[in-house]
Amino acid sequence: MIFLLAIALAMDAVALSIINGAKNPQISISHILRISAVFGVFQALMPLIGFTLGLSFVSFIAGIDHFIAFGILLFLGIKMIKESREECDENLEKLSLKELLLGAIATSIDALAVGVTFSFEQTNILSACLIIGIFCFALCIIACYIGKFIGSYLHSKALVLGGAILIFLGCEILITHLLDHGFNF
Repeated sequence: MIFLLAIALAMDAVALSIINGAKNPQISISHILRISAVFGVFQALMPLIGFTLGLSFVSFIAGIDHFIAFGILLFLGIKMIKESREECDENLEKLSLKELLLGAIATSIDALAVGVTFSFEQTNILSACLIIGIFCFALCIIACYIGKFIGSYLHSKALVLGGAILIFLGCEILITHLLDHGFNF
């Protein structure tokens, strides 16, 4: 499950990486590595922050945690799919460090929310964060190169896939919890 989640969480960063590659066909490997590293680090840190925040109030909401996890993942999945319909007009040819950091924060907010759900699921947070960060880093490298060759056509497709995976994972958490507690469909 964590591997699918890592892929889903990386889709916003992947979409930006594709766009960056598409708008800058001469992008250097050092620029690709910088973009990928920043996105990967933020994707890895945000679930840890969310996990820490979630632990502080998990005892208050333990009875409804599965509904909260489902709601967060459903919301994020729908949001990601809706964003796929928006046209991205940002000029990423000369991505400054400030723009890169803002993009990394914006694309990892969903990872923060997922980190909160990890505190409900008693996930091994350090291994989850490592997997999420590595997947994001690797996928962003690939995405920059894809963008160089295929262009911005794939931007919306990556967001739809990521949104669908988040919705699937939210449903899986809810159904698993309900089945574990004797609810039959």
